[in-house]
Amino acid sequence: MPPVVIIGSAYPLRGGGLATFNERLARAYLSAGREVILYTFSLQYPSFLFPGRSQYSEEAPPTDLDIRVRIHTLNPFNWWRVGREIRRLAPALVVVRYWLPFMAPCLGTILRGVRRAPGVRVVCIADNITPHERRPGDRLLTAYFLRPVQAFVTMSQSVMDDLRHFEPRKPALLVPHPLYDNFGTPMPAAEARAELGLPAEGMLLLFFGFIRAYKGLDLLLEAMTDARVRALGLRLVVAGEFYTDEAPYLAQVERLELSEVVILRTDFIPNAQVRAYFCAADLVVQPYRAATQSGVTPLAYHFNRPMLVTRVGALPDIVPDGQVGLVCEPEAGSIAEGILRYVALGAAHFEPHLREEKQQYSWERLLASIQTLADAV
Repeated sequence: MPPVVIIGSAYPLRGGGLATFNERLARAYLSAGREVILYTFSLQYPSFLFPGRSQYSEEAPPTDLDIRVRIHTLNPFNWWRVGREIRRLAPALVVVRYWLPFMAPCLGTILRGVRRAPGVRVVCIADNITPHERRPGDRLLTAYFLRPVQAFVTMSQSVMDDLRHFEPRKPALLVPHPLYDNFGTPMPAAEARAELGLPAEGMLLLFFGFIRAYKGLDLLLEAMTDARVRALGLRLVVAGEFYTDEAPYLAQVERLELSEVVILRTDFIPNAQVRAYFCAADLVVQPYRAATQSGVTPLAYHFNRPMLVTRVGALPDIVPDGQVGLVCEPEAGSIAEGILRYVALGAAHFEPHLREEKQQYSWERLLASIQTLADAV
């Protein structure tokens, strides 16, 4: 049977959401009995565009995946060469990730080369069509990428709506983000806290993931100053690398006198520690100003942790209010009210809803949807 080719971030790039998702998708195909090849980047972002400390993983490479480090985002000759190499594999299906207009010239050109192979089907998993942080030329770049794609998966209605402004007729399906079940099984909170050196007693809130302006960490810090929240004696763990200037956030912590209750773990969080951070927390908070979907949500589902999310993008759709978590407005006062509401309900209120709701977020469902789209084109 011809191979499936996945184009997108993977090892040796660090395991943030994109690489983790692509590698888990590849394993889902392997489990289904398919040969799968991952094409990833030798250079993903030039250093002046990358906001973090390093693009590359320090963890051991996966031994079960065929990962080919080929794509250089700044070299047009490389794009045609990679397209030709993939075409020679004669894949039945190419699955490509799209999340940023910067990637459009590279990926769009590769796909134009791939499409010359007879019978190949190209399906895009679109994380974003309109980026969170917009720049001149985004629309032209996105249109260039979309043209050779034959069908689309989105994981939120807002991305589907954006897609339909560009591609009103091509086949597309909305499929919920599958669970990240590749970080191990849940562990006792006491064990997780001891592993990470976090306080053994008291309630812990968790803000997890790369820190960018649209993710609203400043709103959550402001919410922590509410007198009623302070009286709870809880702490906030911020676990994730700054992808923006850290100085305003550090100054805000000092100005609001939060140093005793905010625990900053702002180095890159390796895959080996993800389980412990989620299992150590009582409540996962996503105070975003804007969002499409979020990779933090399926992690919280997998580890059975209730969530407090803002009413933006797909977050309120995948976190039913009062069941698996709570929905608030992207305002400090509303976030504080959400924290208080969580405490009033108690963790036990959310547990049965979490176990039931998470059943719909499967990798098998995503694979079936991709195949449905491939058969339709």
